[in-house]
Amino acid sequence: MNQIVRYPQLVLVLCLVTLWLAAQIGVYFRKRRPNPEEAEREDSGVVVTATLTLLALIIGFSFSMASSRYDQRKNLEESEANAIGTEYVRADFLPAADAARVRTLLRNYIDQRVLFYETRDDRQLRQIDATTAQLDADLWSAVQAPAAAQPTPLVALTVSGMNDVLNSRGYTQAAWLNRIPLAAWGLMTAIAICCNLLIGYGGRRGEAKPILLLVLPLTVSISFFLIANIDSPRGGVVRVHPQNLAGLSKSLPAR
Repeated sequence: MNQIVRYPQLVLVLCLVTLWLAAQIGVYFRKRRPNPEEAEREDSGVVVTATLTLLALIIGFSFSMASSRYDQRKNLEESEANAIGTEYVRADFLPAADAARVRTLLRNYIDQRVLFYETRDDRQLRQIDATTAQLDADLWSAVQAPAAAQPTPLVALTVSGMNDVLNSRGYTQAAWLNRIPLAAWGLMTAIAICCNLLIGYGGRRGEAKPILLLVLPLTVSISFFLIANIDSPRGGVVRVHPQNLAGLSKSLPAR
């Protein structure tokens, strides 16, 4: 299930097929029952309405959760670019040799962060994470030595800025791992299946129109597809582009 929600196109296809089959199963059982009384038909309509309302609420809440996580990832990308840009300027407070080393490392660091946002390949992502972790250690070492040799308030400010750079990456990583729980996906799917079963079962005998039985599965599947797109940082088409990091990289002086 965790692998499925990473690929919104797969979510769309699987949901459409599953929900359409659920509606057809409902039609099958409806054809095997005797003609219901009018009171029973009214009660069935109430149940269908209540179930559809519940499904709509859950889809709305899930969309809100996915949207808030998307906004969080965008804000953290901006914060990360601001932290790196600030530290690049604060490197002036270090001795010339240390400042040059910090700036070179920060340029390389920005390149890796841009790749982190743009890549979709898991193998390349592992390589990026390993390279970035090494750069983290090098950056901290680059400010730690001059801070120990010359513990002035300005150097301490540079060390604090580097701490912000390293922390911002951790916040970003946590935000990218913060997804809609699989239990929520499972409950949404179960309720959607129940809705389509009831739609197929609650129709009048002899009035089943295939195109009408396709409307709800298609609508719900598109909703799930949209939620999965927003909630999937790498697999969807709705992605956070590192425009602030890329802009910062272009604005820095050439190596």
